[in-house]
Amino acid sequence: MVVFAGQGDPHRSLSLLWRADAPPPTRGTPGPKPRLSVDAIVAAAVALADEEGMAAVSMRAVGDRLGRTAMALYTYVPGKSELLDLMYDAVHAELPTAYPESTPDNWRTPLTTWAGDVLEFYARHPWVLQVSQARPVLGPHEYAGLDTLITLLRATGLEAGVVRRLVGTLFPFVRGSAQTVADARLAATATGSSDAEWWAARSAALKELVPDFAERFPAVSGLEAEGPVEPYPDQAPAPDQAPTPGAGMPYLEREARETFRVGLGVLLDGIEAARARRP
Repeated sequence: MVVFAGQGDPHRSLSLLWRADAPPPTRGTPGPKPRLSVDAIVAAAVALADEEGMAAVSMRAVGDRLGRTAMALYTYVPGKSELLDLMYDAVHAELPTAYPESTPDNWRTPLTTWAGDVLEFYARHPWVLQVSQARPVLGPHEYAGLDTLITLLRATGLEAGVVRRLVGTLFPFVRGSAQTVADARLAATATGSSDAEWWAARSAALKELVPDFAERFPAVSGLEAEGPVEPYPDQAPAPDQAPTPGAGMPYLEREARETFRVGLGVLLDGIEAARARRP
């Protein structure tokens, strides 16, 4: 499910994101119920999304979590569209905004650390990956994350035009790896079968139905034959080879993390090559 941010009233949404308007007055109520606030509503919505996914978030569900009616929330947040924007921006406050070790002579290590931080951030909040990048939220924490990456890339000394395109390369690369990690964690619960069970069933069927697999797909088979021989789950199984159970982490997540590590290294090598070509 893809969700597009920025669907609410522009002025009201941005006012909430940037806290440009004074908060609504709190009202004393009988009993021990805490007073509502925008921050309390957003925190409850984020916790709900983390636990049950984006589909579980509604004004009513968030109100139930806070012990209030949905109508009570509308005084603070106009609707679910604005709430989504606030949730998305709020969790981005978790990302580090400074990497003091970043210098023109030491740009690679901080960029590697940044990429790992962002990957783990998405793994903690997989619902964030459902928010399309086609319509940015334009909140302060989202901008802080962008500003951090630009600062790290500027340390490479590359010109602004190249830095701009590298931003557009690194964010989707990390998001793509994180999406695979999130999917791997969800797959067993959503389908009712483990990675080992899934591969065992389909590998056996594929071997039976496509006995000439190696001849039809020589590049795939050749890569498997020439690649490093490692125990599952660090190596993708051949079509006729079911993986053995791993130690806790889903097979696909291990593959995604290794792909992330190797791919990031190649991207950073490319940045180094671009630096070397400068006049």
